[in-house]
Amino acid sequence: MKGTTYQRRDGRWECRISIGSVNGKRKYKSYYGSTEQEAEYKMMLDYQTVQHQAAVTEMTVRELSSEWMYVTRNRIKESTAANYRMKLDKHILPAFGERNIAVLAAKDIYAFIESKLKSGLSARYVTDIIVLLKSIYRYACREYAVRNVLDGIVLPKKMTSEVRTLTKTQQKELSTYLNNNHSTTTLGVALSLYTGVRIGELCALQWQDIDLANSTLTVRKTIQRIQCFDGKRKTQLIITEPKSANSLRTIPIPDCIMPMLKEFEGKGSEYILSGSCRPVEPRTMQNRFKRVLNNANLPSINYHALRHSFSTSALELGFDIKTLSEILGHSSVEVTLNRYIHSSMDRKRACMNLLSLSA
Repeated sequence: MKGTTYQRRDGRWECRISIGSVNGKRKYKSYYGSTEQEAEYKMMLDYQTVQHQAAVTEMTVRELSSEWMYVTRNRIKESTAANYRMKLDKHILPAFGERNIAVLAAKDIYAFIESKLKSGLSARYVTDIIVLLKSIYRYACREYAVRNVLDGIVLPKKMTSEVRTLTKTQQKELSTYLNNNHSTTTLGVALSLYTGVRIGELCALQWQDIDLANSTLTVRKTIQRIQCFDGKRKTQLIITEPKSANSLRTIPIPDCIMPMLKEFEGKGSEYILSGSCRPVEPRTMQNRFKRVLNNANLPSINYHALRHSFSTSALELGFDIKTLSEILGHSSVEVTLNRYIHSSMDRKRACMNLLSLSA
């Protein structure tokens, strides 16, 4: 970068460069030295920082977000990128897109949080949006030396809601129904109920992932539908690696569902739920599960509740928490305990009755 260098009246040399404009007024930065070369050398050492400052005076949140998405695209899964893009387009950019990244204030963030909560979004979802914006601003702080307005922002308090699951009696009724009504759908429900696999992992299972000789199931992939932003279609079904590295796992299959697996055994490349080389998507499986519950005269629950039911039942049966955590594909036992272990009143009563007045 070329600056204007001249000798001042006090004998020092000054190298002066433009660093952009603020509110239409040109801003400059000067470097001083005892010689012309020293002043220009100082300017060259600080060149990158100066360029950053110039960029900050012009960059909007929209431009920053676009740049951040570009530099992170190779580090995140396609589904994660689609999720970030949706939150940006639907929430962040309509509110802040044309704002200068250097002038966004804490009061703007808090007003945004309040408006989103009033619109009906959950505290957990609003927190996810703010966490995304925090990541973008950390990048801006690192690359452009801009003040991180998200530092110190207090996130909305998350309300933990109890996941509705089937009672022990209802689980037995479901198991009886599955045992008496064999189909690829009931096989899928049985796998979720007795191994805890996620619905996306279940839909991605092929017969090559099942080792009938050793009674094991290997989770290698997951299926989900994500939003498209190419203008050609709204969504697309993608098959990717599971949620995390810990989700890649091999699970022993309980003896009770081995007969059903052998009954429907297919070719290696065929998907278990469809019996063909075309997978069943999670939304379709959810609808099929609702019909299973209706036919079994059971209350409607979310498909993911099967994973919760498996976790709670496993712990009550004596599974140690480390083994259960690995079967579920969690990164730590804390995740298992905090998210998936729900103690029933019967369990609480049994534990309390262990107490005794005698020494």
